[in-house]
Amino acid sequence: MSATPDVRQAVLDTAREMYRKGLVEGTSGNVSGRMPDGAVWVTPSSVPYETMGLEDLVLLDPDGKVLEGSRGPTSEKDLHLACYRAFEEVGGVIHSHATYASMFACARQSIPAAIEEFVVYVGGEVPVCDYALTGTVALAEEAVRHLRDTSAALLASHGMITVGATPAKALHVALVVERTAHIVYGARVLGGEVPLPEKTNRDFRGVYQLMRTSP
Repeated sequence: MSATPDVRQAVLDTAREMYRKGLVEGTSGNVSGRMPDGAVWVTPSSVPYETMGLEDLVLLDPDGKVLEGSRGPTSEKDLHLACYRAFEEVGGVIHSHATYASMFACARQSIPAAIEEFVVYVGGEVPVCDYALTGTVALAEEAVRHLRDTSAALLASHGMITVGATPAKALHVALVVERTAHIVYGARVLGGEVPLPEKTNRDFRGVYQLMRTSP
């Protein structure tokens, strides 16, 4: 496995940054990155991000079999692996519990594309998945169903999942969604967000589609 350090390091760096940015607390959330051969590095279960090292990460084959690592993989491994099976352009997956995005997930309300960068990086409105129990194949299937046309989805009463060409890009999507959720929450206090013009949505969605398939 000597050819794997770049993706492995990217997963660790992204996990630490996710924690620093406040998208998770304690040991919640998880990060993964796909290798060129299809194997997937994932964060381990129940290891604090402050002390997590490369030796704690776990390498899985596409079916979830452990190839390398002494710790147990994240309990949400099926969520990550389902995204890789469904979308060949995806190289990084993040599951986070960002505060404002989770508020929308608990309220079963989608996050609208209220600002321009949201469409460019996320693809449009972020939908809410039907409720499914954490750690289950049902949750993984429900998430994939909502990620075909957008890079983020809300997990009902749970949190958020984001995908990208790399773990870092999946994190950027999560940060854009969380920031927009905060903005929309505030805009509704002021009377409600105003939708973007349809032409803006259409034009920027074209940019998003190019970005999603670019390495």
